[in-house]
Amino acid sequence: MAGSLNSINKKNLQQAYEKLVAVVSDDGFLANQGLNNEVPFHICPYDPSTQVDINQMVRQLKNDLQDKSVSVLEVNLYDLVVETLKQEGDWEWLLENEPTMSRDELKEELQGVLDIETVITPAISAKMEAADFNVLFITGVGEVFPYIRSHNILNNLQKRAKEKPTLMFFPGSYQHSLESGASLVLFGKLQDDKYYRAFNILDRAI
Repeated sequence: MAGSLNSINKKNLQQAYEKLVAVVSDDGFLANQGLNNEVPFHICPYDPSTQVDINQMVRQLKNDLQDKSVSVLEVNLYDLVVETLKQEGDWEWLLENEPTMSRDELKEELQGVLDIETVITPAISAKMEAADFNVLFITGVGEVFPYIRSHNILNNLQKRAKEKPTLMFFPGSYQHSLESGASLVLFGKLQDDKYYRAFNILDRAI
Protein backbone atom coordinates (compact mmCIF):
# COMPACT_ATOMS: atom_id res chain seq x y z
CA MET A 1 0.00 0.00 0.00
CA ALA A 2 1.73 3.14 -1.18
CA GLY A 3 2.24 6.36 0.69
CA SER A 4 2.83 7.33 4.28
CA LEU A 5 -0.20 6.85 6.50
CA ASN A 6 -0.08 8.13 10.08
CA SER A 7 -3.35 10.08 10.26
CA ILE A 8 -6.63 9.96 8.36
CA ASN A 9 -7.63 12.88 6.15
CA LYS A 10 -10.01 13.48 3.24
CA LYS A 11 -7.47 12.25 0.70
CA ASN A 12 -6.56 8.91 2.26
CA LEU A 13 -9.92 7.74 3.66
CA GLN A 14 -10.14 4.66 1.44
CA GLN A 15 -6.49 3.73 1.98
CA ALA A 16 -6.92 4.13 5.75
CA TYR A 17 -10.10 2.08 5.74
CA GLU A 18 -8.44 -0.81 3.93
CA LYS A 19 -5.53 -0.65 6.37
CA LEU A 20 -7.87 -0.70 9.39
CA VAL A 21 -9.81 -3.70 8.10
CA ALA A 22 -6.59 -5.59 7.45
CA VAL A 23 -4.97 -4.72 10.79
CA VAL A 24 -7.96 -5.20 13.10
CA SER A 25 -8.90 -8.53 11.54
CA ASP A 26 -5.32 -9.81 11.80
CA ASP A 27 -4.84 -12.68 14.25
CA GLY A 28 -1.62 -11.15 15.59
CA PHE A 29 -3.38 -7.87 16.39
CA LEU A 30 -6.27 -9.63 18.09
CA ALA A 31 -3.81 -11.70 20.15
CA ASN A 32 -1.90 -8.55 21.25
CA GLN A 33 1.30 -9.66 19.57
CA GLY A 34 4.24 -7.33 18.90
CA LEU A 35 3.56 -4.90 21.75
CA ASN A 36 6.73 -5.49 23.81
CA ASN A 37 4.62 -6.15 26.92
CA GLU A 38 2.87 -2.78 26.63
CA VAL A 39 -0.88 -2.43 27.18
CA PRO A 40 -2.85 -3.20 23.97
CA PHE A 41 -3.97 0.39 23.37
CA HIS A 42 -4.06 1.79 19.86
CA ILE A 43 -4.87 5.28 18.58
CA CYS A 44 -6.42 6.05 15.19
CA PRO A 45 -5.74 9.79 14.69
CA TYR A 46 -7.81 11.66 12.13
CA ASP A 47 -8.35 15.18 10.85
CA PRO A 48 -11.30 16.62 12.83
CA SER A 49 -12.79 17.89 9.55
CA THR A 50 -13.43 14.25 8.59
CA GLN A 51 -15.66 13.54 11.61
CA VAL A 52 -18.74 12.71 9.53
CA ASP A 53 -16.65 10.39 7.33
CA ILE A 54 -15.14 8.75 10.41
CA ASN A 55 -18.58 8.11 11.92
CA GLN A 56 -19.60 6.35 8.69
CA MET A 57 -16.26 4.54 8.53
CA VAL A 58 -16.63 3.14 12.04
CA ARG A 59 -20.11 1.80 11.23
CA GLN A 60 -18.85 0.16 8.03
CA LEU A 61 -15.72 -1.14 9.76
CA LYS A 62 -17.79 -2.86 12.43
CA ASN A 63 -19.95 -4.51 9.75
CA ASP A 64 -16.99 -5.68 7.67
CA LEU A 65 -15.20 -7.02 10.74
CA GLN A 66 -18.34 -8.87 11.80
CA ASP A 67 -18.29 -10.58 8.39
CA LYS A 68 -14.74 -11.69 9.27
CA SER A 69 -15.97 -13.05 12.64
CA VAL A 70 -14.36 -10.17 14.56
CA SER A 71 -16.81 -8.75 17.10
CA VAL A 72 -16.47 -5.07 18.05
CA LEU A 73 -17.69 -3.46 21.26
CA GLU A 74 -18.05 0.27 20.60
CA VAL A 75 -18.20 2.66 23.56
CA ASN A 76 -19.17 6.13 22.41
CA LEU A 77 -18.13 8.43 25.24
CA TYR A 78 -20.84 11.00 24.54
CA ASP A 79 -23.57 8.35 24.59
CA LEU A 80 -22.05 6.95 27.78
CA VAL A 81 -22.13 10.41 29.39
CA VAL A 82 -25.82 10.90 28.54
CA GLU A 83 -26.64 7.40 29.78
CA THR A 84 -24.75 8.02 33.03
CA LEU A 85 -26.33 11.42 33.66
CA LYS A 86 -29.78 9.92 33.19
CA GLN A 87 -28.97 7.04 35.56
CA GLU A 88 -27.66 9.47 38.18
CA GLY A 89 -30.78 11.66 37.86
CA ASP A 90 -28.82 14.70 36.66
CA TRP A 91 -29.86 14.86 33.01
CA GLU A 92 -33.07 16.87 33.38
CA TRP A 93 -31.45 19.23 35.91
CA LEU A 94 -28.58 19.92 33.51
CA LEU A 95 -30.93 20.56 30.60
CA GLU A 96 -32.83 23.10 32.71
CA ASN A 97 -29.79 24.87 34.15
CA GLU A 98 -27.24 24.68 31.32
CA PRO A 99 -28.45 27.91 29.60
CA THR A 100 -27.66 29.99 32.71
CA MET A 101 -24.31 28.38 33.53
CA SER A 102 -20.91 29.58 32.38
CA ARG A 103 -18.66 27.20 30.46
CA ASP A 104 -16.46 26.72 33.53
CA GLU A 105 -19.46 26.08 35.80
CA LEU A 106 -20.82 23.48 33.38
CA LYS A 107 -17.43 21.80 33.09
CA GLU A 108 -17.08 21.68 36.88
CA GLU A 109 -20.59 20.29 37.30
CA LEU A 110 -20.04 17.58 34.71
CA GLN A 111 -16.64 16.60 36.08
CA GLY A 112 -18.18 16.30 39.54
CA VAL A 113 -20.76 13.80 38.32
CA LEU A 114 -18.62 12.05 35.71
CA ASP A 115 -15.52 11.15 37.70
CA ILE A 116 -13.24 9.11 35.43
CA GLU A 117 -11.95 6.74 38.10
CA THR A 118 -15.14 6.04 40.03
CA VAL A 119 -17.89 6.50 37.41
CA ILE A 120 -16.79 6.41 33.77
CA THR A 121 -14.16 3.67 33.94
CA PRO A 122 -16.43 1.28 35.91
CA ALA A 123 -19.21 2.00 33.37
CA ILE A 124 -16.90 1.05 30.49
CA SER A 125 -15.75 -2.03 32.41
CA ALA A 126 -19.36 -3.10 32.96
CA LYS A 127 -20.02 -2.92 29.21
CA MET A 128 -16.89 -4.98 28.57
CA GLU A 129 -17.92 -7.63 31.08
CA ALA A 130 -21.43 -7.85 29.61
CA ALA A 131 -20.27 -8.25 26.00
CA ASP A 132 -18.60 -11.00 24.00
CA PHE A 133 -16.13 -9.08 21.84
CA ASN A 134 -12.69 -9.23 20.23
CA VAL A 135 -11.77 -5.55 20.13
CA LEU A 136 -12.97 -2.42 21.95
CA PHE A 137 -13.58 0.78 19.96
CA ILE A 138 -13.71 4.08 21.88
CA THR A 139 -15.40 6.90 19.95
CA GLY A 140 -16.97 10.27 20.78
CA VAL A 141 -13.70 11.69 22.16
CA GLY A 142 -14.19 15.17 20.70
CA GLU A 143 -17.80 15.44 21.87
CA VAL A 144 -16.91 15.05 25.56
CA PHE A 145 -14.00 17.51 25.64
CA PRO A 146 -13.09 19.30 27.93
CA TYR A 147 -14.84 17.57 30.83
CA ILE A 148 -13.48 14.15 29.85
CA ARG A 149 -9.89 13.90 28.65
CA SER A 150 -8.80 10.98 26.54
CA HIS A 151 -5.50 10.36 28.34
CA ASN A 152 -7.40 10.02 31.63
CA ILE A 153 -9.64 7.37 30.07
CA LEU A 154 -6.63 5.42 28.83
CA ASN A 155 -4.75 5.74 32.11
CA ASN A 156 -7.69 4.40 34.09
CA LEU A 157 -8.41 1.57 31.66
CA GLN A 158 -4.86 0.21 31.79
CA LYS A 159 -5.64 -2.31 34.53
CA ARG A 160 -9.05 -3.26 33.17
CA ALA A 161 -8.44 -3.59 29.42
CA LYS A 162 -5.34 -5.75 29.20
CA GLU A 163 -6.76 -8.88 27.60
CA LYS A 164 -8.13 -7.53 24.32
CA PRO A 165 -7.03 -4.69 22.04
CA THR A 166 -8.54 -1.22 22.47
CA LEU A 167 -8.72 1.24 19.57
CA MET A 168 -9.48 4.91 20.31
CA PHE A 169 -10.56 7.07 17.36
CA PHE A 170 -8.93 10.42 18.08
CA PRO A 171 -9.78 13.75 16.36
CA GLY A 172 -6.29 15.19 16.27
CA SER A 173 -2.75 13.87 16.22
CA TYR A 174 -0.71 11.42 18.24
CA GLN A 175 2.73 13.00 18.29
CA HIS A 176 6.01 11.42 19.27
CA SER A 177 9.32 13.17 19.91
CA LEU A 178 12.50 12.22 21.72
CA GLU A 179 12.35 15.45 23.74
CA SER A 180 8.78 15.32 25.02
CA GLY A 181 7.76 11.69 24.50
CA ALA A 182 4.29 11.15 23.06
CA SER A 183 1.20 13.30 23.40
CA LEU A 184 -2.37 13.38 22.19
CA VAL A 185 -3.09 16.74 20.52
CA LEU A 186 -6.86 17.17 20.32
CA PHE A 187 -8.20 18.93 17.21
CA GLY A 188 -4.54 19.46 16.24
CA LYS A 189 -4.36 22.36 18.71
CA LEU A 190 -5.03 21.31 22.31
CA GLN A 191 -2.35 19.14 23.83
CA ASP A 192 -4.20 16.48 25.79
CA ASP A 193 -1.22 15.89 28.06
CA LYS A 194 1.37 13.18 27.86
CA TYR A 195 0.38 9.67 26.96
CA TYR A 196 2.98 7.29 25.57
CA ARG A 197 1.66 3.77 26.09
CA ALA A 198 -0.47 3.60 22.96
CA PHE A 199 0.42 2.68 19.39
CA ASN A 200 -0.66 4.48 16.26
CA ILE A 201 -2.64 1.74 14.52
CA LEU A 202 -1.96 3.28 11.12
CA ASP A 203 1.76 2.63 11.68
CA ARG A 204 1.25 -1.07 12.34
CA ALA A 205 2.68 -3.43 9.75
CA ILE A 206 0.38 -6.08 8.32
